[in-house]
Amino acid sequence: MFTDFASFWSDHPWGRWALTVAVALGVAFILRCTAYVAMRRLARGHPVITSMLSRANAPMEWLMPLLTVAIALRVVPDLESLRGQESFNHLLLVALIAVCTWLALRCIGALEDLAMRLYPIDGADNLRARSVVTQVRVLSRTGMVIVVLAGLAAVLMTIPGVRQFGASLLASAGLAGLAIGIAAKPVLSNLIAGLQIALTQPIRLDDVVIIKGEWGRIEEITGTYVVVRIWDERRLVVPLNYFIENPFENWTRRTARLIGTVFLWVDYRLPLAPLRTELERLCREAPEWDGRVCVLQVVEAGERAMQLRALVSSADSGQGWDLRCRVREGLIGFVQREYPECLPVMRLEHAAHEGVA
Repeated sequence: MFTDFASFWSDHPWGRWALTVAVALGVAFILRCTAYVAMRRLARGHPVITSMLSRANAPMEWLMPLLTVAIALRVVPDLESLRGQESFNHLLLVALIAVCTWLALRCIGALEDLAMRLYPIDGADNLRARSVVTQVRVLSRTGMVIVVLAGLAAVLMTIPGVRQFGASLLASAGLAGLAIGIAAKPVLSNLIAGLQIALTQPIRLDDVVIIKGEWGRIEEITGTYVVVRIWDERRLVVPLNYFIENPFENWTRRTARLIGTVFLWVDYRLPLAPLRTELERLCREAPEWDGRVCVLQVVEAGERAMQLRALVSSADSGQGWDLRCRVREGLIGFVQREYPECLPVMRLEHAAHEGVA
């Protein structure tokens, strides 16, 4: 029997190749099952490893067979001389690079999902959570871009013609290198801006910002752009480098608490003491008021009326807007009800001249 097997092994190269691949796949199946059971036991009580395993399961189903087949075909002698074997080995190498890139992307995504679970941003005091999630999300997006570029470069470097083409380009550099640099500038600038945003954090997820005169919240931060959800449900898409190169307002940089203003024009005859009492009553009854600031001041005295400014505080910008509207409506209603003659008026003086024909 051994003689028959040896004869088959030496006389049938393609049979030898098929047998080698079959044995390699069997070994891969055994290793995969063993590793799966071992990792499952190791992952008990460790959410990081559990998340990694669930994400990496699909690429690992491909990585182990490809790796064992590639090793077996290189170890077994007399297989390299088969026609088409070199092309098959090249395809195996490309597939291994692609699966490794896929696996790296899944692991990065698992870390991002873990950060989202450990630091939920739907709470009231979520400054720390938004800071961590923003860093993790921007860095993960940047890492994914780098992994994809590295995988693509590795695949291209396995092709001899592409390597020669790249070498000739490098040798002739000059205008070609300049053109490539100019074409890649937007991508590189956004990539660097993403790293700067992750480290310095001028913006975070769910921050309230004013950009180009629009009020909105940071809804999404990707590797190249930021999505701002405008108050009327529109979406403003802004490149990452905009937040590094241009000024903008961030209303939740350190805390979400804000002081809102309400302006009123009234006649000089209006007494201020009752209006201050009404403002305090409105604030006490308003659920949006956080109890910090409730002030009424005369900020301007014009030739026809005086301008009053009411300062009121709230826990965040959304409640601040509602509180300002509530206070404005209440003060106007109070003046209309109690002092209607003190609303802004236009005074005209008519002088009668006697003896004029």
